[in-house]
Amino acid sequence: MSDFVLEIGFEEMPARFLAPLTKELKENFEAFLRREMISYQSVETCSTPRRLCAYVPAIAPVQESKEELVTGPPASIAFDKDNNLTRAGLGFSRSQQVSETDLFRHQTKKGEYLAVKKTVGGKPTIDVLPRICLEAIKGLSFPKKMRWTDNFTFGRPVRWILAMLDDKTISFAVSDVQSGSSTFGHRVLGSGPFELSFASDYLRTVEEKGRVVLNPEKRMNIIRSEASRLASEAGGSIVENENLVQETSNLVEFPNPVLGRFDQKYLALPREVLLTSMETHQKSFGVAGPDNNLMPYFLTVINNDPQDVNLVRKGWERVLKARLEDAMFFWNSDRSVSIEARQEKLDRVVFLAPLGSMGDKARRLDRIAGFICEALGVQNKNSVRKAALFCKSDLVSEMVGEFADLQGIMGGIYAAEAGYEADVARAIYEHYLPLGPDSPSPETIAGAIVSMADKADNLAGCFGLDMIPTGAADPYALRRQALGVIRIILEHKLDLDLRGLFSFCTREYSGVKWKHDPDDSLEILIRFISSRLKAYWQGMGHDGKIVDAVIQAGCENVLMAEQRLSALVRFSKHPDYEAAVLTFKRIDNIIQKQGGEAGVELLEKYESHLLQDDYETGLARQINEVLADWDERWGKGDFDVLFNRLHGLRPVVDDFFDNVMVMCDDPDLRQNRLNMMNILSKKLGTLADFSALQV
Repeated sequence: MSDFVLEIGFEEMPARFLAPLTKELKENFEAFLRREMISYQSVETCSTPRRLCAYVPAIAPVQESKEELVTGPPASIAFDKDNNLTRAGLGFSRSQQVSETDLFRHQTKKGEYLAVKKTVGGKPTIDVLPRICLEAIKGLSFPKKMRWTDNFTFGRPVRWILAMLDDKTISFAVSDVQSGSSTFGHRVLGSGPFELSFASDYLRTVEEKGRVVLNPEKRMNIIRSEASRLASEAGGSIVENENLVQETSNLVEFPNPVLGRFDQKYLALPREVLLTSMETHQKSFGVAGPDNNLMPYFLTVINNDPQDVNLVRKGWERVLKARLEDAMFFWNSDRSVSIEARQEKLDRVVFLAPLGSMGDKARRLDRIAGFICEALGVQNKNSVRKAALFCKSDLVSEMVGEFADLQGIMGGIYAAEAGYEADVARAIYEHYLPLGPDSPSPETIAGAIVSMADKADNLAGCFGLDMIPTGAADPYALRRQALGVIRIILEHKLDLDLRGLFSFCTREYSGVKWKHDPDDSLEILIRFISSRLKAYWQGMGHDGKIVDAVIQAGCENVLMAEQRLSALVRFSKHPDYEAAVLTFKRIDNIIQKQGGEAGVELLEKYESHLLQDDYETGLARQINEVLADWDERWGKGDFDVLFNRLHGLRPVVDDFFDNVMVMCDDPDLRQNRLNMMNILSKKLGTLADFSALQV
């Protein structure tokens, strides 16, 4: 068995590209090796800002070989009446690169065909690897690419390619870069080049001579352990930020944490401002004391092993000081301006050109939050509306102008500083949450309502203007905002009708020239929310058919839809489930065919005097029992009870189908029996769309 290594060297790649690229290269290589029937022990991939590499130990030196049958055109077309090959037969011979004598007739279920048996595989691995390497490299995907003159695209300029199988170079070219047997190390600590004699020398050469830590997980562990040690020596601990650990590990090839210090006076800044200055702008970690308050220290990760670390430390301290000095100026400046004064400036800030100003939006949010409070029966309505009105005021603050990530957060801090009630300040602070699928939702009900009002206003406005997300673009993050609405409703257990909310939001806009009729936009928006809800539930592991059955029955009330989903999941585990589904699908099919498709108007009532036998009266009695307190149970969310009633209903419906001719000649009897089916179809259809279930 042999060892193979591929390394693609490039200019510094953005940190966020590396983890997906490492995974994709591994998946591509595994797929290509399987396709080419080359056995291997494993495919190990790793990356740094300057390289992406795949190492394959114990790779087979030769492809596996197998014999396969290849069929061509039908014999009637491949041979003429004298049993000679026609042009079609000769073409098949050429395309398979075989002699005419290798061809034969092969009988199949569809008839007789021209065929040949071929041995595939068996080539030396070294002859196959150039094609695999090229496909693996060209198949990598990037959020943004750079294009070469020959139309080759890559995330950053490629500088070198190393490709070796044992002691042999795998020869191929990517654009104008020819593969070879040389690699490079750290730009400063061991630049190289280093010529390899064997592929198995790669890891040792790069790490020992090149001073590069190849494994991303190893780099993260170095950062965690050394940063913790330095923070402990200063009497504190690192402020945990796992995303920053991963990001900094993908910014360096030789991680070297360094502890820096800043002036004590900057601790007067809010914690959020300090951490944003350090984490977002300087890619540095904050240090907290035993009381969890920040200390005047920061921890940065450099990509070097300098002779004078104090000189490097001072450079980082100067840069951070300049940023904190700006933040202190903004902090003092903003606190000298009242929230009401900033609120007035929002009328001069554009929201979306056709949708008016941010001042218009703030006033809409006040009314939308009031609507939600009324719908939910929230008591502190005035506080919620006040938070909604002022939640955008920090957009014109100096701090948010410099630190955009702090929008909303600074609004809440300034509201607390100005003496507003704690629930108002907290709601403003939280109203952008959740920021993504892994971000926390607002903790307070006031924050949840203001956040939902903001997102619902954005969704209604953008859909009315036909700014609908496509597969390739979602510039206004409407998918994220729709998911945010869904998460807030479910996590806070909010009994809210989204159709009514979005309709109210649309009506609150004034003087807007919509691209679509508002009713049409509302339907499109409801379908969009349904698709996000489906993706959310399936992402949690729910069966797609069960999810479809619930959503197609209606999901404007997301909380009740989830309760129905949970009840249907439990119902699906009952031994009688499959039989029940088939029975109720049969009802839906009859109603659809005899009602909708035939154009017959069906009613949700039946005439008792038209019931003719025990099977009809038995079904009528069962319908009455099932529906007696249906609305009451529905209102209480007793969906388990409603689903469980279907177990008793199913055998009665089956007996009815087995013994009663629904489509009889008498039009009155036929109509009455269809009406009974329609009652069941309409009511059961509010629980789930049984036609969507597959058993």
